[in-house]
Amino acid sequence: MSAKTTQNDKFVSSLKDYKQIIDLEIDKYCEQALTDTHEQFGEYSQEAVKVFCEILKRGGKRMRGILAINSYRMFGGKNPKVEAKAALAIEMLHAYILMADDIQDRSDTRRNGPTAHVMLADYHKENHLRDDSDHFGTSIAINGFLFGAHSALNILADLDVLPKLRLEAIKNVNNFFISTAHGQTVDIFNEVIEEASEQDVDKVMTWKTAYYSFMNPLQLGAILAGAKRNDLEKLEDYSLSAGRVFQITDDILGVFGKDEVTGKSSLDDIKEGKRTLLTVKAIELAPKADAYYLEQMLGNKKLTANQFKRCKEIIESSGALAYAQRQAKNSVVDALNSLDKPNKSWGKLELDFLESLVKTLPSRVS
Repeated sequence: MSAKTTQNDKFVSSLKDYKQIIDLEIDKYCEQALTDTHEQFGEYSQEAVKVFCEILKRGGKRMRGILAINSYRMFGGKNPKVEAKAALAIEMLHAYILMADDIQDRSDTRRNGPTAHVMLADYHKENHLRDDSDHFGTSIAINGFLFGAHSALNILADLDVLPKLRLEAIKNVNNFFISTAHGQTVDIFNEVIEEASEQDVDKVMTWKTAYYSFMNPLQLGAILAGAKRNDLEKLEDYSLSAGRVFQITDDILGVFGKDEVTGKSSLDDIKEGKRTLLTVKAIELAPKADAYYLEQMLGNKKLTANQFKRCKEIIESSGALAYAQRQAKNSVVDALNSLDKPNKSWGKLELDFLESLVKTLPSRVS
């Protein structure tokens, strides 16, 4: 058996083990949270928590929680309860962000099921409640994700680590979520301003994806394990490159992926007018008539299947798809280079995991 095969086998095994830890912790948490909410606040409040837990428990790769556990172990963390609770908190914060994002994107589906605000609007209709169903759904979904976010921070505040590490971890998480909020703001502005540049898209990839999906969980695990400042900086270099790979691939899947695999409609990104590396580069490279057509379709809420097909053809024929794929491959190399010659104290199994992870990102299908 080759060294490459062995490393990949270990990566797959670690993914499975990490995910099992997180899923079990989520199940335990949700069971207790639903019971406590019903006892303390009643059945109506339980509906908000129920929907939050539905999104939290529904599928997903658990990548952010997995990165937190892997990083905690890589820097010598030994407490199973700490790593499990930290991963739970990160996944809860992720569910909170997804619920908010779905409202802002006006999405109807998430992970092959209805989004939180849609489920709650349906609850309103099924129970023949007064007033507007959509407004009710949005309002209770907001309350649900606020419950989840603040509960997650309480979990971090109760972790069995040195008080100074807890404080540093929570401040670090909050700072990254501040950056994520700004990334989301720029992303929304990119949809409505006259022209968004590749640099504008890069800002979103950094603040919204790299910081949130990679640097946040990796540094959380490292801090809880007592990692040094130079270790955190090394993780930053990896995160910026890995986050770029992840987002570019996500944008490609958002247009060219299969709905039944990604769990979302492939029309959503074009309908919402998202400015991604794909669309920005296509508008730059395509013939004038094609670029104009794509610009007109971005944000078209009544986008038809034929119009969407034409948009995909423009993105591909302009060379934008190939350009994005090259950028992703280059960022894989950058991420791997950032892990070259790490501190000798880093755990090898966990370091190999990070290498394997970034290599798989461009080929993911969901």
